[in-house]
Amino acid sequence: MRFIEQLKFNADGLIPAIIQDHATGRVLMMAWMNRDSLAKTLETGRTWFWSRSRQKYWMKGESSGHVQVVKDVAFDCDGDTLLIQVEQTGAACHEGYRSCFFRSVGTDGREVRVTEERLADPGQIYGKS
Repeated sequence: MRFIEQLKFNADGLIPAIIQDHATGRVLMMAWMNRDSLAKTLETGRTWFWSRSRQKYWMKGESSGHVQVVKDVAFDCDGDTLLIQVEQTGAACHEGYRSCFFRSVGTDGREVRVTEERLADPGQIYGKS
């Protein structure tokens, strides 16, 4: 059985993909994939996703140059989540941070703090702020 047949896509044909830095283990981002974007990821060695808001495929780094080179693709025991380890060039987050998870919540639930430095100005990357 091919591994893709073991995956459980949701009613929209999507599966969440957690993107992790293969060297450090840091979770960089989460995005949605469908069968075609997963196949394109495996074929090209670069991460491809399905944009729910734009209703189109996109390759990570296609406009920013901050690409992800795939090192490993795994899936969980239920087959409903992917874990993709990558070598990340530049920022993974569209806000210019290494990880999309650059904010942490304090124990009181009110305080939010930025936990890493911004690597790039999104206005310079994407032409908007």
